[in-house]
Amino acid sequence: MEDRAVGGHMTPEEFRRRGRQAIDWIADYYERIETFPVLSRVKPGEIRAMLPADPPETGEEFDAVLADLDRVILPGITHWQAPGFFAYFPANASGPSILGELLSAGLGVQGMLWSTSPACTELETHLMDWLVGMLGLPERFRSDRSGGGVIQDTASSAALCALHAARERAPAGGRPLAAYASAQAHSSIEKGIRVAGIGRENLRLVPVDDRHAMRPDLLAEAIDADRRAGKVPFFVCATIGTTSSHAIDPLPAIGPICRREDLWLHVDAAMAGTAAICPEHRWILGGLESADSFCFNPHKWMFTNFDCDCFWVADRKGLIDSLSILPDYLRNRATESGAVIDYRDWHIPLGRRFRALKLWLVIRHYGVEGLRRAVREHVRIAQDLAGWIEADPRFELVVPPPLNLVCFRLAADDGANQRLLEAVNDSGRIFLTQTRLGDRMALRMSVGGTLTRRVHVRDAWDRIRAAAAAAAGEAPAPPR
Repeated sequence: MEDRAVGGHMTPEEFRRRGRQAIDWIADYYERIETFPVLSRVKPGEIRAMLPADPPETGEEFDAVLADLDRVILPGITHWQAPGFFAYFPANASGPSILGELLSAGLGVQGMLWSTSPACTELETHLMDWLVGMLGLPERFRSDRSGGGVIQDTASSAALCALHAARERAPAGGRPLAAYASAQAHSSIEKGIRVAGIGRENLRLVPVDDRHAMRPDLLAEAIDADRRAGKVPFFVCATIGTTSSHAIDPLPAIGPICRREDLWLHVDAAMAGTAAICPEHRWILGGLESADSFCFNPHKWMFTNFDCDCFWVADRKGLIDSLSILPDYLRNRATESGAVIDYRDWHIPLGRRFRALKLWLVIRHYGVEGLRRAVREHVRIAQDLAGWIEADPRFELVVPPPLNLVCFRLAADDGANQRLLEAVNDSGRIFLTQTRLGDRMALRMSVGGTLTRRVHVRDAWDRIRAAAAAAAGEAPAPPR
């Protein structure tokens, strides 16, 4: 403990030494990540049982903490960064992003106001304008127009902010409001409806077509029915890349309905939005010019570790007016001059971390072309996987994958598919999740991890085929 400064703090020299140890531990973890079972195998309560009942009375050496990372923490980790992680959607990390998070933590910025760290605000504003160009978004989302962007924690928070701004704009006059989303929309929309005080009973889940995308004709019918019932339709959420199947809601048809009916259109592209960095995939955002707000998550497919959601509005005044509260202790002359942004008025929390720093490092490290190359490779691999599935008569492709999520199942009942899922996940080498599409179970395989390559997807498919063969009492198929 001789390296401790007055008050027990680390000295700069100890921090350097321990920091090197921590970076080495992380680097070693990535070198051996494929040796761990992807899905943690601990039982409930097992991690807590390894922890002491009481905290230490005196400070411990950092070496002991590092040792416990291996002994206590790693057994309870589901390895989201493993190349065999195909579950949910990715929550990617990368070297530059991890270093950006470290630098942000070291600066310890609280960026609620421009004046509390001008660089925190101005870098974020500039990055959000960069991304408008990188993704081919409508120019009205830029900060030098009527709109602008802000980094939220998640798409759930972005949806809640959009709901709040839409509610404030709606001419309710005391009548109940009504909101609309696809029956395949993320559960965060329902949670946002509840938190915003709209009430679950006022959320309409619009039926979908055979590709699991929202049907605009049924959206229009639902809006008309609510108006005749005395409700005030005010908000539509369209999804670009639903969680269950990556369905793309048809913005070119939904947008005109929202304009005609004067409804706020929020577009959630949490996972799929990153694909628009490639010009050939920008079709997914066709019709976005009608949107009032848009979000996507770099922390899913743009190699920026959680949490980082990019959220834009076409009219920043409407968002700010709906969220701004200005007590005396937050007043500052720079804001009152109208020359700067105070991002505290753009989201629910007052405080905010310097999230833009890690995204800045990622974009500068990979470059736009490097990010495009990675996205294209993941899409290419997923399309190949879909072809392998179609070529195997034991399996069926549930829906053609528009991008990098492949939904498939055994040509059998749900019980057989559940047993297959459990068998492949129990192997420890891969981790898949399931959903329900058309009232039948489907297995989901999301190809988008930072470390995931074609060889990992081929290995996963061979293991899935082998598990299916074993369940049927057949000889295993030869590897592809």
